[in-house]
Amino acid sequence: MDRREFLERLAGAGGAYFLSPLAAACQSRTPLPPGVRAKIAFVKTSDRAAGVKKAIDLLKLDSFKNKTLFVKPNYNSADITPGSTHNDTLVAMIEKLRDAGAKGFTIGDRSGMGNTKAVMEAKETFRVAKDLKTDTVVFDELTDADWELFKPEGMNWSRGFALPKPVLRADAVVQTCCLKTHRFGGHFTLSLKNSVGLAAKQLPGDNYNFMRELHSSPNQRRMIAEINAAYKPSLVVLDGVEAFTKGGPDKGDIVNSEVIIAGTDRIAIDAVGVAILRHFGTTPEVSKGKIFEQEQIARAVELGLGVKSPDLIDFITPDKASNEYADLIKKQFA
Repeated sequence: MDRREFLERLAGAGGAYFLSPLAAACQSRTPLPPGVRAKIAFVKTSDRAAGVKKAIDLLKLDSFKNKTLFVKPNYNSADITPGSTHNDTLVAMIEKLRDAGAKGFTIGDRSGMGNTKAVMEAKETFRVAKDLKTDTVVFDELTDADWELFKPEGMNWSRGFALPKPVLRADAVVQTCCLKTHRFGGHFTLSLKNSVGLAAKQLPGDNYNFMRELHSSPNQRRMIAEINAAYKPSLVVLDGVEAFTKGGPDKGDIVNSEVIIAGTDRIAIDAVGVAILRHFGTTPEVSKGKIFEQEQIARAVELGLGVKSPDLIDFITPDKASNEYADLIKKQFA
């Protein structure tokens, strides 16, 4: 249907799902101006908590004071890191942002490989949240009124996609992702792919399965990038202390990649993540072509979600070991 018919049907349905100003902005998104650069904090470490705090310090962000933050971890499953977010990473990020002046936090996700509440219980998320005095939300338990449908023009989603209003209403969104490949068609699952966990599998009262459409589509990797057009995170922390170079997202061939990276540009984060996977040797799909030609990244560039090329990524390192490691990773962009 066209946009007018879509809006008419929404009105006829009582407006349970609607196009917000944010959705409208997705339809008229303009690319970033040429030459915009991205700063990526790059910390060589095997200590997650120390590495997360150091990476956030390096970015010198000052945008969290008095804000309520929605925290999006990687709880696709309850498998051990890098299958899912490590509690040390989650706790360190929240503690650091609280020190930066954030006044409230909500942790939430939707699992793709299990019952979300059971996954969060297995990860001890509710205990961690209680200890940190933060709220939690299980997306599977949201009602009709808690979802917002997006149908930006020119996308590959036949019926659009829906995001939770608790995320959209937060003053800022922060996410922490893992470093790994994805054997079910995503090729890799970093910050762009982590956003899939924000999207509804099905809307309450509707039997249409958005995730079935995603995973059966030849445009899957482009659709992954398109979800990211609906919001912009204020911080992304990628835990690369360990990585899956093959397999994933739950289990795979693991290496000690010993790095924490952080930034605000998802394209830059994912490009550096792919470069790290290539450095250690990875799948043919992730190894093929230039990094910025990978479909998730290329589509994100088309949508103006971040930097357009690797020469616009600035690495910020805290010490000699991190700097030497970063120089090795930069070679993967050549």
